[in-house]
Amino acid sequence: MQKLAKREAQIMQALWELERAFVKDIVEMMPEPRPHYNSVSTMVKLLKQKGFVDFEKQGNAYQFFPVVSKEEYQSKVVGDVVKGFFDGSPMKLVNYFAKEKKLDEAELERLLKMIKDQKK
Repeated sequence: MQKLAKREAQIMQALWELERAFVKDIVEMMPEPRPHYNSVSTMVKLLKQKGFVDFEKQGNAYQFFPVVSKEEYQSKVVGDVVKGFFDGSPMKLVNYFAKEKKLDEAELERLLKMIKDQKK
């Protein structure tokens, strides 16, 4: 699975949220400044070629839907980050956030609870 470019990821976020959408619907979900309709249409077609989306013809228009779930893509991206920057160790990733104080005390407690719950 390929990594998505920034604009591709924005389009996929819109599709994951909408589940099915026409290009005009995707454009409306994009952050400002919104890209032109034709640009989004081209990118959606590229996402189809990459295997991220598919479509159904609805009259004269195409309704697009994600083929790759958000969870599948998140797993791939996070896995690549762990492998590339943390020597393949999820623990090093968690340690990084803890050391850099990116997690507050409540978040650390929730993390500990999740770890304890998984042990059961």
